[in-house]
Amino acid sequence: MSKMQAILAEIGTVLGRVDPGAASETASLLAGNRRIFVAGEGRSGLMAKSFAMRMMHLGADIFVVGETITPSLAAGDILVAVSGSGTTKQVLWTAEKARELGCTVVAVTTDEKSPLGACASRVLLIPAATKYRREGEAESIQPLGSLFDQCVHLVLDAVCLEYAEIRSVDHQQAFQKHSNVE
Repeated sequence: MSKMQAILAEIGTVLGRVDPGAASETASLLAGNRRIFVAGEGRSGLMAKSFAMRMMHLGADIFVVGETITPSLAAGDILVAVSGSGTTKQVLWTAEKARELGCTVVAVTTDEKSPLGACASRVLLIPAATKYRREGEAESIQPLGSLFDQCVHLVLDAVCLEYAEIRSVDHQQAFQKHSNVE
């Protein structure tokens, strides 16, 4: 088996363990005309930013925590917080602050019992390997949290597809919001 086939097999195993209704339930929550914020660090943060970009194309009012143009959080907003371990300090602090402010917190993590999972209103569970390789995590030949990040990207893309369907946004409408200065 090639390395690429092994990676695809790992991804398939993890995605096969993700709750089949998770993407549609998350999309329904996000489709409620509320502001959405995303937070994450490292590669997980890049997955969060990738999700934010696509959701913007689909018409969501969405922001990345930590960017210079991000407004303050307010009651009723939604925070999507991405951390494989559920213990990343900055992500956890942001989630705790969002919850204090009256926001809905969606944790995207491998561990629903982690501090982030415990803080969340909803957990989008991705049962993949993290950089810590804790007991019970999926096996992976890949370094660090690569498997988690790959699966997060695909699961959040599924959320985007569900969101687009709920909001009746087609490819052409999304393309209209795509950058034209690149």
